[in-house]
Amino acid sequence: MMKRLRVSFVTVILSLMLAASSFAMGQQEDKKAIVLACFGTSYPSALVAITNIQKQVRNAFPGVKVQVAFTSNIIRKIWHERQNDQEFLAKHKEIPKEILYVKGPMATIADLQDEGYMSIIVQPTFLYNGEEYSDLCEYVRGLNHIKTIKAKYMPFKKLVLGRPVLGENGFEYDYHKDMETAAKTLHADVDLAGKDGAALVYMGHGNEFYSTGVYAEFQQVMRNEYPGTQIYIGTVEGFPSLDDVLLFVRHAGVKKVILKPLMIVAGDHARNDMAGNEDDSWKSAFERAGIRVICDVHGLGENNEWAEIYVQHIKDVARDNHIEL
Repeated sequence: MMKRLRVSFVTVILSLMLAASSFAMGQQEDKKAIVLACFGTSYPSALVAITNIQKQVRNAFPGVKVQVAFTSNIIRKIWHERQNDQEFLAKHKEIPKEILYVKGPMATIADLQDEGYMSIIVQPTFLYNGEEYSDLCEYVRGLNHIKTIKAKYMPFKKLVLGRPVLGENGFEYDYHKDMETAAKTLHADVDLAGKDGAALVYMGHGNEFYSTGVYAEFQQVMRNEYPGTQIYIGTVEGFPSLDDVLLFVRHAGVKKVILKPLMIVAGDHARNDMAGNEDDSWKSAFERAGIRVICDVHGLGENNEWAEIYVQHIKDVARDNHIEL
């Protein structure tokens, strides 16, 4: 009788241990992470836009790991070289270690997978469906093409990609509504222009290889949302160019502008191409045209309402792919 009891007791203990082990394995397999794919910036002061987005996403999904990745090879190289630059580190103690050791999206995803994260959402911080987003789509698509002989050895349960702020082509989400949502988050810029009696001019990055018509379309969306303000959007690369914007502004008789980057971070382009004192900067070009310029050097990522768009796009792609966050 006692022997049978001992056997039963051992059986129960083993069953509990196996159940606990299975539960632990199940938990490990269900680990979830979010990768915020940013172009990046080499300017320490501009990092606030990226860290603000990361903070907003972490607050929205407190049980999920949120990792930043930089898509720019050059910018990652700059940060990696700073790892052992004692003078730089002494001046910038606020820089997170995660930035000093930042990796690209592929390496970041690989590290997370190696740590047991099987459901990964990659959320781009890009403005629109351009070159960088297209490349990121191919990275994710390529990883999802991996097929193992045994299903249990598949590297991911889910690896999915969220859409840019201004949306993408397709029927599932109307990009016109994404544009309208983005426009609503920029009311503070419009208020600033109104208080100063100025037109609002945005400088976007643009692209040499993809159509930049999205900027012209977003300009119209902004004008529809804020009909009482003169709003212009130009790009560093592509259409509308600085020359185009200057032509429109002068034709309208504008005498004063608020100049602001339509970029996630206020890095090199914002501080030099837009607000720099060199002859070829946007600021100098407007001043030569007899127009007074006020530069507002803040990235879009610093705007909490703009950062909330990423949270919503993460929720959308998670829901669409049955990922519980």
